[in-house]
Amino acid sequence: MKVKFGNYVAPVSICAGLTIVAVASLPAILNRPTSKDSIDRTAVTTDTQRLCSSLQATKPVARTELFFGASKPNGTEVNNAEFQRFLDREVTPRFPDGFTLIAANGQFKNDRGAILKERSNLLILLHPVATTDNQKIEQIRKAYITTFQQQSVLRTDQLSCASF
Repeated sequence: MKVKFGNYVAPVSICAGLTIVAVASLPAILNRPTSKDSIDRTAVTTDTQRLCSSLQATKPVARTELFFGASKPNGTEVNNAEFQRFLDREVTPRFPDGFTLIAANGQFKNDRGAILKERSNLLILLHPVATTDNQKIEQIRKAYITTFQQQSVLRTDQLSCASF
C-alpha cells in the first residue's frame, strides 16, 4: 500500500494492526512524482504486492477511512440510532463483507477560523483496489452530507497488505 505525500507516493503496510512505512523504498518512491489525477497503478500494485509478499500477507488491499462528524447545523447531534440506520442503509449494502467503526472525538477549524470540537465516528474499510469501490465510497459520503446537513466527510486512502 502507498500513501500520497503531495505529489509523491510512499509504501505503507498494516501488519498486526500497526502501520509500517517501508523506509528502504522511500528514496525511490519519493523521486517518482505523480499527477493529482492519476497514480501509476501498475507500479503501485507491483510495489504493494512485493511488500505484501515480504510480510507474508495474503493480498494487497485499499484502506479507506471516513470521518463522520456528529454535529448538525441546528445544534443537535447525530445520535447512535440515527447513525446505525445510516450504516444499515448506506454502508452495509455497499460493503457487506464488513468494516470497523470507532467512536472518536475530533476538532477542526471552520471557515470563520473558530476551533470546533465534536463527537465523530471513524469508519475503516478494507477493500479490493477497484474503481467501483471508489464510487460506492463517494455515494456514502454524499449520503451522509445530505442526510445530516454536513459540510463534508473527511476521506483518507492508503494501500495496504492484509491477511484474514
